[in-house]
Amino acid sequence: MLFKDVVGQMPAKDHLISMVREDRISHAQLFTGSSGAGVMPLALAFAQYVNCHNPGPQDSCGVCPSCKKMAKLIHPDFHFVFPIVKRGNEKNPVCADYLTEWREFVLRSPYFTIHEWFSFLNAEKSQGMIYTQEGNEIIKRLSLKNFEGKYKIMVIWQPEKMHNSAANRLLKILEEPPARTLFILVSDYPAGILPTILSRTQQLKTPRIDDASMTRGLMEAFGVPEDEAKTVARISGGDFVKARDIIGNSEEKQYFNQMFVNFMRYSYKGQLGEISNWVDELAVLPKERLKNLLLYCIAILRESYIANYDIADLVYATPAENNFIDKFKPFVNDRNVESMVEEFSLALAHIEQNGNIRLVLFDMAIKISSWFRISNKLV
Repeated sequence: MLFKDVVGQMPAKDHLISMVREDRISHAQLFTGSSGAGVMPLALAFAQYVNCHNPGPQDSCGVCPSCKKMAKLIHPDFHFVFPIVKRGNEKNPVCADYLTEWREFVLRSPYFTIHEWFSFLNAEKSQGMIYTQEGNEIIKRLSLKNFEGKYKIMVIWQPEKMHNSAANRLLKILEEPPARTLFILVSDYPAGILPTILSRTQQLKTPRIDDASMTRGLMEAFGVPEDEAKTVARISGGDFVKARDIIGNSEEKQYFNQMFVNFMRYSYKGQLGEISNWVDELAVLPKERLKNLLLYCIAILRESYIANYDIADLVYATPAENNFIDKFKPFVNDRNVESMVEEFSLALAHIEQNGNIRLVLFDMAIKISSWFRISNKLV
């Protein structure tokens, strides 16, 4: 991937290019930020630039043998580690077993979420992880001599999902890395990485994509008019994945919106039977998808509250979402919004800690319904 194909992030690009041109590449890099900010695209472009035979002042050449192989993710000195799932009776799955699917998935678009990856594998209900055996695979692959690249490069996506045994093996090789070896860890939750691994990496924080760059990127990628691109850039919050979903009006977004609308109606009316059915439907969702849905609910609650102030620049909802928000906003106010957001946040935390999902959701739903009744009595 070329740096020019990464949407925005000019300071990060300049930093990475300078690092290579000045020959001061740290052997362990940690790229952090949301999936939609372009953390993986930056990692891919950086890896290609490092091994390019004729790198320019702003980008890889794109035409040398190394660049052509890197672009197809088939360079013999370019390795990946990523969360996977067990299939069938597999006891010790490793990433190499999934490499064909991984290449196909990443080459479709380097902007993606872990839910999309597991959906691609038809494993939505799995949380996935980087299993114990991967630690041995990392050591084995990096113990080989370079085939043709200046560096052996290993991109580790979501290192926070490493089994402790694999993480400890990674730590060992980070402490005593082979010559001309580069690790690029890509994480949207660095707090979940072993502190001892964090301490051995040079961290690059990737911010949201600025609106001007997002607008250009959306026009180029999807051919949308400038006015529409500007609107989507603003309401996506600098997240290319969200922007893509808004333009495509994805089924996922439609589903989240409908579930939020239904829940608010049931809660306001105190319809316990409907609330129970709503909980039952959500309880069987894949864990990552459920977490994303709850985050979506928090975001729309925020938009509904802000909409009361009639300041367009503060609202980040789509036109479809605004159809409901315009009717719903009078019921979201200072008396209940903070408490309702807190209930959603607590449910998220308990689900993350492997609490009983059905109990967690039902408790959250009952409390949110009660806040509607309490706030109405105070009017």
